[in-house]
Amino acid sequence: MLKLLIIFTLALASLTACGGQSEALARRPDAAPTVAALVAPMGPGASHLRAGRVEAARARFEALLSGDPEELGALNDLAVSYAVEGRVDAARSLLDEVVAHGSARAQQVALVNLGELYALEGYLSAALAHLETARSIDPARPEPVFALALLADVRGDRAQATQLLRDALRLDEGGAGRQALAFLHAEERVHLEALLADARGDRSEATARWRELRVSRFPALAAAARSRLDE
Repeated sequence: MLKLLIIFTLALASLTACGGQSEALARRPDAAPTVAALVAPMGPGASHLRAGRVEAARARFEALLSGDPEELGALNDLAVSYAVEGRVDAARSLLDEVVAHGSARAQQVALVNLGELYALEGYLSAALAHLETARSIDPARPEPVFALALLADVRGDRAQATQLLRDALRLDEGGAGRQALAFLHAEERVHLEALLADARGDRSEATARWRELRVSRFPALAAAARSRLDE
């Protein structure tokens, strides 16, 4: 418990040093946002997070941790709340703790989120390694596969992106995996919506979403969208 409190304190301290990181990452030509994930996507903290009430979400996650400091699923979700605000160093500190000491499920989701952070920093090989490791923990879970599909697409491997998306949808027949996804940037949701529209043959919807991405802050996403629209 003491180690967890130290990690948490360090993460809070790092908040004062990383303002503006989100926009700085968006300007990197090699930044490739994928998607994040929550361990408890149906809880009140997740609801607050999706509604943009980040401070309220964080308070719920912190309350869960106060009641049970060993509940590292809540620590993962708390890390996502930091990442939403671009607090990358704080988020990574907490995610590393989850990977080191969490349950298999919490570790898998934390690895997806670490993959997202590496992709945002342009370290695509590291992102891929984290996502593949996440997938290997439980190949029946779709969240890592959705993230891998998004990463493959932004790297220009359309065939692999299409196959991975099919795999993810097959694993996520009931849609629970998609409910567990969290989007650090609006463009991530639009990117997934574009791929899903393409997968179901809705060319009009797909074109609309690709047009949104064409003017993305993220050069890699904008380039991927322009490539799709030029087909």
